[in-house]
Amino acid sequence: MTASKNSALTQETVITVHHWNDTLFSFTTTRGDALRFQSGQFVMIGLEIEGRPLLRAYSIVSPHYEEHLEFYSIKVPNGPLTSRLQHLQVGDTVLVGRKPTGTLLKDNLRPGRNLYLFSSGTGLAPFMSIVRDPDYYEAYEHIVLIHGVRLVSELGYYDEIKSALPMHEYLGDAVQKKLRYFPTVTREAFAQQGRITDLLEAGAIERQFDLPPLDPLHDRVMVCGNPSVLVDLVAILQARGFDEGSMQKQGSYVIERAFVEK
Repeated sequence: MTASKNSALTQETVITVHHWNDTLFSFTTTRGDALRFQSGQFVMIGLEIEGRPLLRAYSIVSPHYEEHLEFYSIKVPNGPLTSRLQHLQVGDTVLVGRKPTGTLLKDNLRPGRNLYLFSSGTGLAPFMSIVRDPDYYEAYEHIVLIHGVRLVSELGYYDEIKSALPMHEYLGDAVQKKLRYFPTVTREAFAQQGRITDLLEAGAIERQFDLPPLDPLHDRVMVCGNPSVLVDLVAILQARGFDEGSMQKQGSYVIERAFVEK
C-alpha cells in the first residue's frame, strides 16, 4: 500500500482476479493498515486515468478481519470504469478510498429474531462480508441469504456459501446451524426458480427453511441489488409493516441507497 496523490485514496496492489463468467468478475487487493470498516460497508475504488482518479462505490466482499480486500463487479462493455477494471491483472494498482460508509449495518436495525439478506446480481457483495462476520451469528437465530440472478453462472460465490463456509475453521459450526442459503434463477432451469419478489409474496422462502412468515415484529431485512427489484421489495416490506432504518434511527429493514440513487 502506498499513499495516492489524493490523500483520500490509497494505492493497493491486485493479488488475485477471478472471472465468474463473461459478465462478472471479482478481485482481491492488498489492504492498508489504516483501513477499518464494518461488514456491509462500501468504499470508493477505481483507477487513475489520464492523471485523474476515476472512482465508483463498491461494497467490500471480504469480512472486516481479513488482511486483504475483495470486490465483486459486473463488466459493462462501455462503462467508464468497469470496461477498464475487467482487464485487471495481478500486480496492477487500484485506488481505494480511506472512508468506508453505508447503511447495511446491524446497528441500523432493531434487535430481532431472524435476519433476511435479499440480494440480486452483484448486490450479493456486502452480504458475503456479513455472512462471514461472527457478530451476526451471535445476534440472530437464523441468517437467510437470498440471491436472485438470471443465469446459473451468475450465482457468484455459490460454492463458497454451500461448501467452504460450513467447513470454516472458526465459523463453520455457526454457519451450519444458522445460515440458510436461497439462490434463485429466472432464465434457466435450477432447483429454485423465479423472481425474489414473487417467491417472497408466495411465502416460498420461509417454507423452504420451515421458518414462520416474515414479520416486522421479529424479523429484520437488508436489501441490496438491482434498483427495480429493490423498489419492488421495499413496497412489499412496507405493505407488511416494515419500517426503514438509517444512521439516525433503527428500523426493521435497511437498503443501500448509495447504489440506487446514482
